[in-house]
Amino acid sequence: MAKVTVDGIEVEVPNGATVLQACEAAGKEIPRFCYHERLSVAGNCRMCLVEVEKAPKPVASCAYPVADGMVVKTDSPVVRNARRGVMEFLLINHPLDCPICDQGGECDLQDQAVGYGMDHSRYREAKRSVKDKNIGPLIKTIMTRCIQCTRCVRFSAEVAGTAELGGTNRGENLEIGTYVEKALTSELSGNLIDICPVGALTSRPYAFVSRPWELRKTEGVDVQDATGTNIRIDTRGPEVLRILPRINEDVNEEWMADRGRFSFDGLKRKRLDRPWLRVDGKLRQASWPEAFAAIAGRLKGLRGDRIGAIAGDLVEAESLLALKALMAKLGSENLDCRTDGAAIDVTRPDFYRFNTTIAGIEEADALLIIGSNPRTEAPVINARIRKRWVAGRFRIGRIGPAGLDLTYSHEHLGEGPEAIRALLDGSHPFMEVLKTAKNPMVLLGRGALMRADGLAVLAAAWEVARQANALRDDWHGFNLLHLFGGQVGALALGFLPGAGGQDLGQMLGGGVDALWLLGADGVDPATIAPGTFVIYQGHHGDRIAGRADVILPGAAYTEKDGTWVNTEGRVQRGHLAVYPPGEAREDWRIIRAASEALGATLPFDSLAQLRAAMPLEEGFARRFAADATGPSGDPAAMSGAPFVLPLANYHQADVIARASDVMAQCAATYAAPLAVAAE
Repeated sequence: MAKVTVDGIEVEVPNGATVLQACEAAGKEIPRFCYHERLSVAGNCRMCLVEVEKAPKPVASCAYPVADGMVVKTDSPVVRNARRGVMEFLLINHPLDCPICDQGGECDLQDQAVGYGMDHSRYREAKRSVKDKNIGPLIKTIMTRCIQCTRCVRFSAEVAGTAELGGTNRGENLEIGTYVEKALTSELSGNLIDICPVGALTSRPYAFVSRPWELRKTEGVDVQDATGTNIRIDTRGPEVLRILPRINEDVNEEWMADRGRFSFDGLKRKRLDRPWLRVDGKLRQASWPEAFAAIAGRLKGLRGDRIGAIAGDLVEAESLLALKALMAKLGSENLDCRTDGAAIDVTRPDFYRFNTTIAGIEEADALLIIGSNPRTEAPVINARIRKRWVAGRFRIGRIGPAGLDLTYSHEHLGEGPEAIRALLDGSHPFMEVLKTAKNPMVLLGRGALMRADGLAVLAAAWEVARQANALRDDWHGFNLLHLFGGQVGALALGFLPGAGGQDLGQMLGGGVDALWLLGADGVDPATIAPGTFVIYQGHHGDRIAGRADVILPGAAYTEKDGTWVNTEGRVQRGHLAVYPPGEAREDWRIIRAASEALGATLPFDSLAQLRAAMPLEEGFARRFAADATGPSGDPAAMSGAPFVLPLANYHQADVIARASDVMAQCAATYAAPLAVAAE
């Protein structure tokens, strides 16, 4: 440890720390533009200049290492003059367009110009102008504002793993761009907007929409993938205007995937805002009493075993618990939440969780990916894997379709279960990599379980982890990566067939006379047997709503207080940001009202009462299981069919994204397959 004196305050910092870190440890604010805690040091903006005793001139604190006994001054006349000079140079070519800039009100350049700049400029020459670049439908560029901090360049290369941005020309003619004009291909591109300290990169969908002080900010959870990204929902009146990530070091750090960030316009399109009832083969608008009367008229005469319920992928825990309780009151054990048909063993939580945890990826030293493309299934988790890979000594093997670009190099072991067999019998050398690793990881994609031999694949992946010594008291290396935010909560609550109950295929195939679909937008209406009475409860008029006999308009995840469980089993709460449109209501309230009409009144009247009966505690505790007993399934029963990835279209993978115009533009822009991986 080195002892450093900062403005008379003595602090101890680790050897190798920078002067900037020492200043922050002493509680001193240091202005910066190019420096970012999660990116490599560039040292090119010079705004962080400080005075170091015995140094001949001010030094860039972000790139200058500490030394024992160093004395630093952060607010001396020399420092103030140096910073004013730097700010004057930065503003030489910066346009005076703050009144129309979307970064206005939350701009680092504005804030630091007021705090550290001069009150006048000595520059009278004409400002330079830079042509704007078209880098896709998500990011708007006004490159005349760019101060060449290179944060975007470093983020693209280091975090996103798509080195598409860089500088051309030199000196005053330097421009940041994509060299050849093209759309950015990263699923994390929206984070460039957050890290840009000026208004050079802004959100295209949010352009000229509002000012930050007009917005109401609500904390929430992104449910459009299973990462559980912590988000802030910015609203004005009844409308969501933008969604931004919040910092959570254990989950998403400060990053967010593009689909969750930009598909919010789908929350106001194709919405169901009133009940509908099928009369004489046609859907017509109805009142809530009429809808409940129609449901009661059909369900009251049925035995419990002829009624079924299917839950979708974006449903919060409270509504799942309410519907499960209603089915129990009606005497039905026919429940299922696996609308994709995935074979999952729920007898133990570690059979269906990401047990290493997302933050625990950084402790691993070998990884095997089976039947998954983390880049599209969970872009933020993929960035964490890349972060560990960049750190070095991290071998990665993958079994699945060839030619994927995961943004990091890996070994392609095969396309199907034959490669798993080769690992289990020791004939493939990558098994030795896993066995010699201290903390090996096996990452199984949910898509690998969406097949007839899904349980066998699950058991085989577990056996690979067991043979690699990844199932220990101090390390659990088996991980199942889910696709959406409501999937793990449904499994944890046991929204699955009970004793003698029917599963998804049996219910759809005619095993029930009445089927309650709670946000089950992934169900293909063509698979529902003719004559089945279908109740659809959800927030979008997607394809499955057209098959319904009764439509009950529910609330989207931004329109209710809800509990979601991410892929690692972390329980998180989201809060109501805007009210549902029209006559739509929160889903648990709809189920509670329907229970009265059915004569099976549920024993709760408030969200607090419902949560009191819910066996999920908010928070997260990392759990390890020394029990290496595997899930049900015989590895020998695996077929030879290659694995197929579950998300053919990343940008339109869920019902909200399918209703989004922005995501439709992205789907059209990125219709061409991703570049072939460097393997």
